[in-house]
Amino acid sequence: MLPNTPSGAALKDQRCIARHQLGGFLQVYNRHTGKSIGYLGNISKQGIMLISSLPIMLGASYELQLKLPSSTDAEAELVDFSARSHWCRADASPGNYDSGFSITSNQQAFADLARALERYFSFHHSVDV
Repeated sequence: MLPNTPSGAALKDQRCIARHQLGGFLQVYNRHTGKSIGYLGNISKQGIMLISSLPIMLGASYELQLKLPSSTDAEAELVDFSARSHWCRADASPGNYDSGFSITSNQQAFADLARALERYFSFHHSVDV
C-alpha cells in the first residue's frame, strides 16, 4: 500500500502523469508582487513541482507567473496561472524545499506550455542510414 492514501490508488494514478525535469531553468514568480518564489523543478500538463528556499503553505491557492525567455530581444512572454499547493518536503539539497501544485486556472495555456517545454528539452537524434 502506498503512503498517505487509504488504498494507495490515488497516488499510484498520479505517478502515471508524464513529468519533465527542468531544474533551475525557469523562475516562478508571485504574480502580484513580481518576486521570485522559486524555480520550476518539473512540469506536467496538470501541475508543477516548485523548488524554493522556503517551505510552501499547504492547501493554499497561489497566483503565479512564468516569464518565458524570448527568442529575440523582445520582452519575455508572461504566463499567468493559479495553482493550489498539495505537498511540501525538504529537497535533497540543504536549504531547499520541493512543493507540488495543481493548476487551477489557465489550464489550456499551461498544457500548451508543458508540451512546448517537453519538445524544447527533448533530444531527438536522427538515425544514420
